[in-house]
Amino acid sequence: MQESILIVDDDPVERRLIEANLTKFGFRCLTASGGEEALAILREQTDRIAVMILDLVMPDLDGMGVLETMRRDGYTIPVIVQTAQGGIDTVVSAMRAGAHDFAVKPVSPERLKVSINNAMKVSTLETELRRVKRSVTGTLTFEDVISKAERMERVIELGKRAAASTIPILLEGETGVGKEMIARAIQGSSKRRTKPFVTLNCGAVPETLVESILFGHEKGAFTGATERKIGKFKEADGGTLFLDEIGELTLDLQVKLLRALQEGEIDPVGGRRTEKVDIRVISATNRSLIDMVKAGTFREDLYYRLNVFPITIPPLRDRMADIPALARHFTARFAAEEGRRHIKGLSRDALEMLSEYHWPGNIRQLENTIFRAVVLCDADELTEADFPQITAGVPLQKHAWQQPSADEKASIFQEFRRDDTIRFQEIDLTDPNVIGAHEFASSLNEEDAQDAAMRLIDVTDNIRPLDELEAEIIRAAFIHYNGHISEMARRLKIGRSTLYRKMKEYGIGPEDLATANG
Repeated sequence: MQESILIVDDDPVERRLIEANLTKFGFRCLTASGGEEALAILREQTDRIAVMILDLVMPDLDGMGVLETMRRDGYTIPVIVQTAQGGIDTVVSAMRAGAHDFAVKPVSPERLKVSINNAMKVSTLETELRRVKRSVTGTLTFEDVISKAERMERVIELGKRAAASTIPILLEGETGVGKEMIARAIQGSSKRRTKPFVTLNCGAVPETLVESILFGHEKGAFTGATERKIGKFKEADGGTLFLDEIGELTLDLQVKLLRALQEGEIDPVGGRRTEKVDIRVISATNRSLIDMVKAGTFREDLYYRLNVFPITIPPLRDRMADIPALARHFTARFAAEEGRRHIKGLSRDALEMLSEYHWPGNIRQLENTIFRAVVLCDADELTEADFPQITAGVPLQKHAWQQPSADEKASIFQEFRRDDTIRFQEIDLTDPNVIGAHEFASSLNEEDAQDAAMRLIDVTDNIRPLDELEAEIIRAAFIHYNGHISEMARRLKIGRSTLYRKMKEYGIGPEDLATANG
């Protein structure tokens, strides 16, 4: 779900003007004609609103009243106040009431865009700082989980229910989906929220050291044990122990882990007596433990001990609505951490492209991809050009041209220069669309193929002007992609704003589609 800008103004002309300008910049807008209507929208669609643009002078409930109500009810959405009365007292009062920025009408579109991007960036940074602080103190909650996808609602609901008890939890899901984040949210929502949260990746520890790391060891228990050391179980005493990749434990250690969970006590390596521990165990795996049980590589009794309350976290490709919010969050975070303060956010095209990628590495891959883009970006926002490795992996979308006409099939072929004419060359014949085009192209004789191609030479035997060729290419793309601007911009490798300008310059529009469709 894309976040929106809520425009609050009692002047309908002003509302439409702001909405039109922001839409051109790629923002989605909601409008309200007064303060009461704005608060009603805010209560119903809080998760959808990123920034509010608020007029101070309105007949029912003015802007100051809206700000006071938002502060009283705990809304943290950044507000940009605008008014025709720009006195210093008004500015000070609005800022004290919680406004993020102040602008005097008439506000230029560019000034408003900068203010919105700054507000979104500051909001994201403040949220990240609060999240880091709560993560360190063990008070991270499900409010800190960045998610707008419906499939995650069930995960969060189950997590909240599990947090209210001490029931053992098994988090299942692919690598990088955020299992540890959910585990921390469960800890922060439970009675153990201020107690230790200790993690152990069972697959990253040498097999010979796992027992010592889990249960601790006494001085002299083995070669190199020069001092006594407590294990993860003892570190987590009173709190939560998160065992990631639990399926990587050997069968011998699974026996000892089962006893520790059943009896609530551990045997340190080289110790003379057992030690009591009070912990809550949350385990996680990216493998199917039941299949491992059937294969004899995971103990059945331990499986049933751990799998009391399973929660499956869906991969990122199944909750694509989360991508814009996560991408903005990572952009703001890395821009701050890396000192790239000139980066204000992501372009609309970049967000659309990221939302179309399948993300085999899930959230971790998205995070690292944004990190790389932030480090390399010199502009004020991340664009498609900053994600070359993702651009190459975005598949052709399923649009109206999926069943092309005979003329459209021919354009699936790469073009090459021969005898001053652009002709067709066969490409990937494993693609069903290309196979259809190949069948069509095979039926063309030499004269038909030349007529279907775009010529570089005009009737006077001279090279055609560049603007004519560009207009013809853009018009062909407009018809081929059925007017889908995002796909056109991606395939032509130009920005959407540039594409819109050139289409207007060359007079390309709906009439071309109507003509092409007969």
